[in-house]
Amino acid sequence: MDIDKFREETLKRLGLGEVNSGIYDGKWAPVEGRETVTSYSPIDGKPIAKVTLARKDDYDETVKKSKSVFEEFRLIPAPKRGQIIAEIGRALREHKEDLGRMVTLEVGKTKSEGEGEIQEMIDIADFAVGLSRQLYGLTIASERPYHRLYEQWIPLGPVAVISAFNFPSAVWSWNAFIAGAAGDTVVWKPSTKAPLTAVAVMKVISGVFEKHGFPPVYSLIVSKGSEGGNWITDDPELRLVSFTGSTRVGKRISEQVSRRLGRSILELGGNNAAIVTAKSDENIALKGVVFGALATAGQRCTSTRRAIVESSIYDNFLGKLKNAYSKIKVGNPSEKGTLVGPLIDAEAIEDFKNTVETAKRQGGKVIYGGKVVENPTVPGGFYVEPTLIEAHSGMDIVKEETFAPILYVLKYTGIEEALRLHNSVPQGLSSALFTNDMREEEAFLSAYGSDCGIANVNTSTAGAEIGGAFGGEKETGGGRESGSDAWKGYMRRQTVTKNWGDDIPLAQDVVFDF
Repeated sequence: MDIDKFREETLKRLGLGEVNSGIYDGKWAPVEGRETVTSYSPIDGKPIAKVTLARKDDYDETVKKSKSVFEEFRLIPAPKRGQIIAEIGRALREHKEDLGRMVTLEVGKTKSEGEGEIQEMIDIADFAVGLSRQLYGLTIASERPYHRLYEQWIPLGPVAVISAFNFPSAVWSWNAFIAGAAGDTVVWKPSTKAPLTAVAVMKVISGVFEKHGFPPVYSLIVSKGSEGGNWITDDPELRLVSFTGSTRVGKRISEQVSRRLGRSILELGGNNAAIVTAKSDENIALKGVVFGALATAGQRCTSTRRAIVESSIYDNFLGKLKNAYSKIKVGNPSEKGTLVGPLIDAEAIEDFKNTVETAKRQGGKVIYGGKVVENPTVPGGFYVEPTLIEAHSGMDIVKEETFAPILYVLKYTGIEEALRLHNSVPQGLSSALFTNDMREEEAFLSAYGSDCGIANVNTSTAGAEIGGAFGGEKETGGGRESGSDAWKGYMRRQTVTKNWGDDIPLAQDVVFDF
């Protein structure tokens, strides 16, 4: 597909122009007189459009408005809040293809992955609608007669979501739709590498607010990288900050938010491994490892970075990996049949090159790929070869995360050694084991098994479902978002004691005589 035509059609479908407002607080701020950021497509390196950047006064006004809306929104019954999100979900369904095209254009995901990201938003909207009728608290047995003891959950307040480029819309919705069901308002600061997707999503959502007369629960602030982040993390009006990004930045955000005794949900680096045992179904393992390593060109926090393969099948499995990699189509993600699109920008290309060279210096052997694509299908884009590197446990680079399609392959003997290799990195997000042996499976899922927040058996490290709580341990941050009981992070717990008797028996049998 001609990328210039694809760009023009996508902007037209979504009602975007050459310069677009990056500030929404119930109304779109004018674009005149504001600094802008240009969004470039990694497909061909050309500009897509511009987005205005918020000033400090824009930010202050947006948070003030979010707080005001919260005071109204928290009093709306939760099932009614769910209906607002239900309408948003319907609107996203109507615009799924167009928004998916924007994800493809702005961050380089294939068309199926771009639309898949919008489908995740739709799915989490459906989940949040059901959740709005299930914000349950506990009834607790009181030790005092004629007393009732229970817990209830109350909306927390205005919260902020700082999202990353690699999932420019879905991860925001994992937080925002759950927070909305909980009764919170949300200020969104997207990555300046993917601001147009955020603007396009907010245009769809703002249309829902206007059509139905709903309060503007969601706000948007596009700002310079660390500037806007500092406004958010230092702001006591924002009770919770959810951040997706690097461990380095996450640590700083955690410190800043903690300093004001705020809450944070951190979804940081991943360095995910797939253990492939001799008792696995190798066809399933092969598909799981290849998908995990190459989806989104290796730019997922759940991407498979390490394949830990049992020695007795190592050579055979490595041969199958090489064969699979040789058949992968790299190029324009808007074209049918492309499985691996571009990296996000020139900086990512340099990271890829430096990582491959470092791996070789540390004793790694490049088995496949390892180079920048010199003659890509679209000139000017940021394309690299899917890369396999034979590695060993002494290589420090294996313990680092690089957002690129690089897979380190390591050999092991015995499930205990596999688990030791698996857990030997600082990160702890997602993990996978491919086996048909119950003992190996139980070892992987035991207390000495995977130390990650997500553990998969016979499926990929990538592709988490929205129904489960998403997040990891160690340097991944320890936060949880999306499904299960992650909603509790967006609310405050209150323990309630009610005395309905004609006396007041005191705790610890204390007696006051007067």
